[in-house]
Amino acid sequence: MNKITLCEDEMRFDNTAAWRIAGQIITKPDSVIGLSTGRTTKNMHLEVGRLWQSMAFDISQVTFFGIDEVVNVSRCYKGACYQMLHDELIDRLGLDDRQLLMLPTKSDNFAKACHDFKAGLEARGGIDLLMLGLGENGHLGFNQPGTSFRQEAWVTDMNPELEERIRRETQAPSSLYLGGVTLGLKDIMHARHIVLVAKGSNKADIVKKMLQGPVTTDVPASILQLHTNCEFLLDKQAAARL
Repeated sequence: MNKITLCEDEMRFDNTAAWRIAGQIITKPDSVIGLSTGRTTKNMHLEVGRLWQSMAFDISQVTFFGIDEVVNVSRCYKGACYQMLHDELIDRLGLDDRQLLMLPTKSDNFAKACHDFKAGLEARGGIDLLMLGLGENGHLGFNQPGTSFRQEAWVTDMNPELEERIRRETQAPSSLYLGGVTLGLKDIMHARHIVLVAKGSNKADIVKKMLQGPVTTDVPASILQLHTNCEFLLDKQAAARL
């Protein structure tokens, strides 16, 4: 049975999501916690910072990591996951990159970079908590529809709208490949605890497909139906069609 938590409004949604992270750290100070970036998670990350400032729980041993990253941009680009996580959370907590594991934006060997990234997570004990955003087409990370459920960390294409925006903002030439490097769906399913967060009416259709449709690679997030410890945290608008 999937665990669904329904929040009345956006403020309660952000606070509840933030407490999933804070509670994990309080319970297990050396937790390894995965984060997603985007409109859904930004305020959640800011709220974690506010909780820490008011409660001062121990964050000296925690490891955060990003589930994915944009390929062939500078880490300083405002749309890079590395930069967003620093702006929204890491800098606000006063942490440095020793407590933040990220896939690279640039590499001569992304296969090795993916292997090393996964090895770094395992060396710290594996993924305790993974906070996942949900794409409007059901993607998780950069795992787009059609991705094999057995896929491990890899470089893949991003959706055309996102690629167009990043190419415009970075003035990247058409000859430069812009993709995404991401944990694969198999890696995601190895997390001990997953919280899938979705808010807004634009997510209502895909939430219904994810939770009440078949488990299919056409909707990558549908695989979460099979995870033994996954919570689906939704606001009323995202849950409207359930």
